[in-house]
Amino acid sequence: MSNLILSGRTALVTGASRGIGAATAIALAAQGAHVILTARTAGGLEEVEEAIDAAGGTATIAPMDLLESDAIPRLAAAVTERWGSLDILVLNAAALGSLAAIAAFDPKEVAKTLALNISAQAALIGAFDPLLRKAEAARVIGITSGVARQPRAYWGLYGASKAAFENLVLSYGEEVRNLTKVRVALLDPGATRTKMRARAYPGEAPESVKPPEVVADRIAALVSEDFETGKYERVG
Repeated sequence: MSNLILSGRTALVTGASRGIGAATAIALAAQGAHVILTARTAGGLEEVEEAIDAAGGTATIAPMDLLESDAIPRLAAAVTERWGSLDILVLNAAALGSLAAIAAFDPKEVAKTLALNISAQAALIGAFDPLLRKAEAARVIGITSGVARQPRAYWGLYGASKAAFENLVLSYGEEVRNLTKVRVALLDPGATRTKMRARAYPGEAPESVKPPEVVADRIAALVSEDFETGKYERVG
């Protein structure tokens, strides 16, 4: 796989046990990257790892809950010890939360959703920043949503968390813009066939929207491009 475009690079994909995260991990591995897979579901991660291995790629699974206080630092320490740098970080893991009127929000659910969609993302960026800086041309891709920029009734919790996530990721991009070779971009998958989508639109026919592999292929291509930090792209 030495002639592949991502050969020799190491990638970390969060939420990699299914959907866009799993498809992205497989796509990156198909282009030669060694992919570190994280998610809470060990069984799902093992299935993705097996698919990558069967296709001739390589991967390492790291089952973990991003909300556990020491999970992210432990992962960063392990990656540092084994690889010393990180070329690609795909921030995909997120929680939809309940689609409800703001007046009906459950404070506990709000706190949990914001903890994953914002606080855990900040922790990931902070923990892996030193490794990204050591890479020759690191890429950070934040997976966002159209509701971050276009408010929609009953989507306030998820939309607000994604708006904050976008600001967080782009702020990091500005912090490293003139000091490193790290490039940062946001990608909105658009309507995609995932479990999150099925939960949000239970009456929608799955075959009416694109499969996650379409988004994954775009991510795999994007991380090898020489884009300007701050790039925002929507996939179909």
